[in-house]
Amino acid sequence: MLEKGRVVISLKGRDKGYPLAVLRQEGKTVLVCDGKERPIDRPKIKNIRHIEPTQAVLESDAFTSDRHLRTALRAYR
Repeated sequence: MLEKGRVVISLKGRDKGYPLAVLRQEGKTVLVCDGKERPIDRPKIKNIRHIEPTQAVLESDAFTSDRHLRTALRAYR
């Protein structure tokens, strides 16, 4: 189970190789966002097989705005 704030790397799709933050997991899919192409209010649905979880977990204040989320994910680029 992936918790909110877990940083994952996309393995498939247009966002391949980019870090994304998990908003929530729904069965075999997860809702992810990056604050730019996928803002917090319009997350992307990705199959759990198409992401690779990392050890990093973002603080809850990173989800206050898209700008904060982009800044937090910049370290994992």
